[in-house]
Amino acid sequence: MKNVNCACAWKSRPSQWWLRPVCGRHGFASQLVLATSLLFLSAGAAANYPGRKNVLIINQVGLSHRIYAVITEEIQSRLARNKDYQIEFYSESIDSISRTDESSQQEIRGRLAHKYRDLKLDAIVAIGPEPIRILSGSSTTLFPDTPIVFCGSVREMAGQPELDPRFTGSWLELEPAKTIEAVLRLLPETKHIFVVGGASDFDRTLETLTRNGLRSYEANLDFTYLTDLEMNSLLDRLRRLPDHSVVLYTSLFRDAAGIQFINATVALPLIAEASNAPVFGMSDTYMGNGIVGGFVLSHTEQGKIAALILSELLGAKKPQDIPIVTGPNVYLFDWKELQRWGLKESSLPAGSTVLYREPTLWERARWTFLAGLLAILTLATLTGYLLFKQKQLKLAREEHSRLSGMLITAQESERSRLASELHDDFSQRLAILALDLETAAEMIPESPHEAGLQLHRLWNSASEIGADLHTLSRRLHPSTLENLGLVPGVRALCREFAAQQGIHVDFSHDRCPSSVPSEAALCLFRIVQEGLRNLKKHSGASEARVGLDTAGGMLHVSVCDQGVGFNVKELPKKDGLGIRSMGQRVALLSGRFEVHSEPQKGTSIDAWVPLQPQAGTENS
Repeated sequence: MKNVNCACAWKSRPSQWWLRPVCGRHGFASQLVLATSLLFLSAGAAANYPGRKNVLIINQVGLSHRIYAVITEEIQSRLARNKDYQIEFYSESIDSISRTDESSQQEIRGRLAHKYRDLKLDAIVAIGPEPIRILSGSSTTLFPDTPIVFCGSVREMAGQPELDPRFTGSWLELEPAKTIEAVLRLLPETKHIFVVGGASDFDRTLETLTRNGLRSYEANLDFTYLTDLEMNSLLDRLRRLPDHSVVLYTSLFRDAAGIQFINATVALPLIAEASNAPVFGMSDTYMGNGIVGGFVLSHTEQGKIAALILSELLGAKKPQDIPIVTGPNVYLFDWKELQRWGLKESSLPAGSTVLYREPTLWERARWTFLAGLLAILTLATLTGYLLFKQKQLKLAREEHSRLSGMLITAQESERSRLASELHDDFSQRLAILALDLETAAEMIPESPHEAGLQLHRLWNSASEIGADLHTLSRRLHPSTLENLGLVPGVRALCREFAAQQGIHVDFSHDRCPSSVPSEAALCLFRIVQEGLRNLKKHSGASEARVGLDTAGGMLHVSVCDQGVGFNVKELPKKDGLGIRSMGQRVALLSGRFEVHSEPQKGTSIDAWVPLQPQAGTENS
């Protein structure tokens, strides 16, 4: 019998230094105060820390056997989450794969009783048929007052024990017929079933239960039980199985030669590697060691059930109040073994679980692929954006060159017009005025009255020339804006345009400040000026509306008419400079410029410029 202590117990005892004599006159009083303080500290510590529980786990074999390791690990991991108390686990392995006789059982009981005589056990877990048999036969001599949780055994393998009120737990139920049903679904042409097992008492008992569970199939299938062979002979036999054969593995703790094996991790892999036919099994601990799968005993579930029952017992519930249950079996299959033998996953029984599935190429490289695709899309988007911007820059340069040429042409045309107007109009009128003045001067001695009338006419001519020069200078630079402001300047422009062109202009304004930055005022004035000029030249309208208002820190001007209109989409194709110059003026002030027009539905020109010019606007 082996002992494995799974958690460290508190072995040491604190030194009782407070009981030493204290020298001096007040020694006894000091001892009394110190002892009282320690009592209060102990009470506080007991209130703050969870209580301790002692649990003994008795296994049939050592933890190297997966059945008992799985159950034990499940119990310990689940109970470790409980914050109400701390658990100290003790573990004992009987190391029995054969049925023990009465004397051996008595010896084991004596050893357990002696070893744990001074330890108060709060619960015992019996894993496997032999620990159940040993504990159930000692209700008055071995741990008579300790609750016992049993698991990890079929009732028949434990000898159909009579359990006293200390016991509660879960039984396993062996159902080999359902594994054969799964075999026939996957391999419908199966004719031979080779049942492989060992020669220990445990192996033989499991073989007997398997035989009984497969009686209904003996008429249709050929069953051969390979259970009395030493390992080398067994492996040689498995290499030469006939076609349409299947191997059903039960357990092999010892072969016919008496050699012992670790069942799931040593014996089973040897058999699975040697067999030329698929190997099926009936325990979840066999998964991953060479079997295809089957309707398996779930020892993982046994551990979960045992942990739940232990939690209730440690919480002061009595074992007779917790019903004994039968743990569930599950369909489990190994994906790699299905692939190895070419078995279709679609043929598995409903509710089957497939383990060890290898990820597909897409599953392995999914994130890499998605990251690469995202990088490609990002680069493609960036490349497209750069190409678009490059094209825009090229078009802007071409437009800039064209506008520069148009501006130069317009500038030269305006200069030519001004030169012609000055030469042909004002120069001639001034020359005529000079001649008339000379004639009037000669008439003064001879006819003063006639000379006076002539001078009066000349004064009117001079006044007309001055007014025309004032109009010309205002067209070149609107001094009204500087002297009176934006609203009066635009109003005067509208009145002058209406008087000269015979077109009624309805001017309105709303919430316009009296003081407007000169750049913004000049920009809006020129837009109104150019808008009215285009209206006269192209729209054919007899009325116009000009509006000024302020909203959201922006100055807004609009020039509207109900004339012939035009298609705005054709605007970039036109060679006119007026609308382009308006848009450029607004852009320089970081504003917004819009033209809305449709054929026979009039035209609306709108511009918004900020009341406070942005940094750099003035230089621009």
